[in-house]
Amino acid sequence: MAVLTKKTCILAFLLLISTPLFAQINVDTISSIKNNPGIYSLLISQNNKLICQKYFNGHTDHELYNNQSLTKSVISLLIGIAIDEGKIKSVDEKIVDFFPALKNDPDKRKQAITIRQIMNQASGLYHEDLTRLDLYLNLPDPSGYVLNAPLLTEPGKVFHYSNAATHLLSAILTKSTGMDTRTFAAKYLFAPLGITNFDWPKLHDGYYDGAGLMALRLQTSDMVKIGSLLLHNGTYNGKQVVPAKWISLVLYPDISYPTEWGLDRSTYALCWYHNVYKGTEVIYGLGWGGQFVMVIPSLNAIIAVNENPANENAIKQSVTFTTRTFQAIFQQLK
Repeated sequence: MAVLTKKTCILAFLLLISTPLFAQINVDTISSIKNNPGIYSLLISQNNKLICQKYFNGHTDHELYNNQSLTKSVISLLIGIAIDEGKIKSVDEKIVDFFPALKNDPDKRKQAITIRQIMNQASGLYHEDLTRLDLYLNLPDPSGYVLNAPLLTEPGKVFHYSNAATHLLSAILTKSTGMDTRTFAAKYLFAPLGITNFDWPKLHDGYYDGAGLMALRLQTSDMVKIGSLLLHNGTYNGKQVVPAKWISLVLYPDISYPTEWGLDRSTYALCWYHNVYKGTEVIYGLGWGGQFVMVIPSLNAIIAVNENPANENAIKQSVTFTTRTFQAIFQQLK
């Protein structure tokens, strides 16, 4: 048996205290960030500590940023809370329970559509024309229009990204909880996270946007808090905010679908994306134009970024982040 000398113990102690608990992130060296007019903010947390908090192009930490489809990921957590509260039976509850008029629809397949299928972008329901969003957003009853429109595919069979269908989740939350989505979120999700400053528009049907076309607006630092729930089994500051069972389902979904969005070869389930990046699990939310919340459990890390969603280079911004910026940050985190 080896004998530990006093000198050996001292050297071991010095090595321990000299080993950094956090990665040293220098974003100023990342070429895809420097002189990028579209980036607003970049925050990186590791081991529950912000190790990078940068704002660009005149933007600040107190601004509310347009999160686009990150709204869906927040809605996902609200659905999990509503299930835990007994307001929704399960993720496999049929939407006809909330929209009984579907019983009279000539296409009986609509009665079998579940909440899970909507959250997986596989409901088969109408999806808006992304090149003419105004046609959908100007509808007096967008949720009713989606429900009444002919099915495009067999429910549960085909992944097709649909903001129009996802918005129904906000209506389901409102109908099931007796509270509008904004109020429910403020009470059960935002207040426990210390989030008090946010903006959430409604669509013309009177329901708060459930998809992100009008978009939930939060500070980037608050999106880090949202991401932290996935690292800590739904807890924040020792309090259970989102049920651990729901977080587990989000992290390890029973059913998922390949998607062309985001990181190469990602899958989609329950309004979150999944990827194995260089052998490392990454779960993330994604919004148009480069809005991201990336959660890397094995590194205990969260990356949150907001960029200009109205930029004519919005698609390019998102691709630049997934192919260049994220790679550079990931290498420094490792």
